[in-house]
Amino acid sequence: MRFALGGLAAVLLLYVLVIGGLYLGQRSLLYVPDRERPPLGALAELGVREITLTTADGVPLLSWYRPPPDGAPVLVYFHGNGGHLGYRSNRMMRFVQEGLGVLMPEYRGYGGNPGTPTETGLYADAAAALDFIVGHEGIAANRLAIYGESLGSAVAVHAATTRKVGALILEAPFTTLADAAFYHYPFVPVSLLLLDRFDALTAIRAVDAPVLVLQGERDGVVPIRFGRSLLAAAHEPKEGWFSSEAGHNDLSRFGALDVALGFIERRLGFQRAAQ
Repeated sequence: MRFALGGLAAVLLLYVLVIGGLYLGQRSLLYVPDRERPPLGALAELGVREITLTTADGVPLLSWYRPPPDGAPVLVYFHGNGGHLGYRSNRMMRFVQEGLGVLMPEYRGYGGNPGTPTETGLYADAAAALDFIVGHEGIAANRLAIYGESLGSAVAVHAATTRKVGALILEAPFTTLADAAFYHYPFVPVSLLLLDRFDALTAIRAVDAPVLVLQGERDGVVPIRFGRSLLAAAHEPKEGWFSSEAGHNDLSRFGALDVALGFIERRLGFQRAAQ
């Protein structure tokens, strides 16, 4: 009996140590930035330029911007939790070549930007991006689309609750960070430990814009049921595109960007430059 109790105590101690480690290191698991400044490269030849956005709390954010051709919509793109803007340069190129204006804001702590990423911080970064597009550039709601990729989908949903927009596109989205975390750590009481919540499921009910959800049935990072639940909670008009072949990071390979561009065409009355 004494041996059994001692073994149980050791297991409990190990569990507490694991939980403590996950609690203390949760943001390093959630945010995986490349802190190097990304080069524009060939994007500069397409009219993309570096700009600096300044958040309400004073953080300067290197971002990439291509002003829209006359009358074209602007796509504001919030990327996922890993890397930096340079990892999405092919996407930027595609959107620009199709004739869209594009703003890719970089988050604090990513891509050479100062600061430390948190949920509140990323929301402030998104607000600075929309303040620039709407306030400085004068882009009307019917010319504005927001695109969120993975973690950026929660940022995009929150941003769409603060501004009138013409379209909201969510790639590999989750319902809440607690749901996504519990999927990966079912032995951890994540709802009690999370510092950042990213509750897209509640927020999307306040979004008054057409919504498109893009997700792969083979997504092992964010199971497809989360995207379906988020879509179900959204108001009409809404559309879902679920690829039987795609996973989490390869949706574009199976046509997700074509679907997104078609959605922008229909919802914002946009004629693509490349067909």
